[in-house]
Amino acid sequence: MKTLGNLIINGVGSSNGGTYQKVELNGKGTVNSDIECERFHCNGTGTVHGNIKTEKGKISGAAKIHGAVKAESLVINGSAVISEAVGCQKLEIAGRSSIGGSVKCDVIAVNGKATIEGDCEAEVFRAEGTFSLDGLLNAETIDIKLFGDSKAKGGRKIKVTQHRETLLKLIKSIFPLKLEAVLIEGDDIELEGTAALVVRGKNVKIGKNCEIGLVEYSGDYDCSPEAEVKELRRI
Repeated sequence: MKTLGNLIINGVGSSNGGTYQKVELNGKGTVNSDIECERFHCNGTGTVHGNIKTEKGKISGAAKIHGAVKAESLVINGSAVISEAVGCQKLEIAGRSSIGGSVKCDVIAVNGKATIEGDCEAEVFRAEGTFSLDGLLNAETIDIKLFGDSKAKGGRKIKVTQHRETLLKLIKSIFPLKLEAVLIEGDDIELEGTAALVVRGKNVKIGKNCEIGLVEYSGDYDCSPEAEVKELRRI
């Protein structure tokens, strides 16, 4: 496909897709098919009726993408609705995002709010915001600092802590923050503020504000007196 230069929409407009060096949707822009570019920026209100393939993607405004996104890096500071899968080396979500398919990245950082309907696969998954994951979270390292209710499962090295900021301490006393999961399975697991039916790992540490149905462990086990664990099973 021939490279067409730059596609920039500053006002209200629409265009066909294609291969570009740079795509910027600064006003209210619509692209009616697939896009391939070096840089994709949505600073206004943008709609793409197709897939996006880019080296660097950034969404600071509000974007609706009726397709999949493939990028080396994708930063979402505004609002993004992506109907299909996302694949990239690094995904940063500081705003709000809804992803209808699976997510596969090397590093995923959630500092805002993320909803993922499919599975999530990463080398590193870090969250200091809130997220909901309908599928399986499979990552080498999972590090979650809870700001609100979140849902996930999976991982090898898992650490869940409740954020320590003063304002959040007050909020937590009124609205307890919790990670909800059906199964948490890994090598080294350290949990706070977590509700799970089953926790299974080699070394397991259950901290305060946890409600666990069953803990299965083969190595070290430590439990806070503030945690509720209904059943233990050494495997």
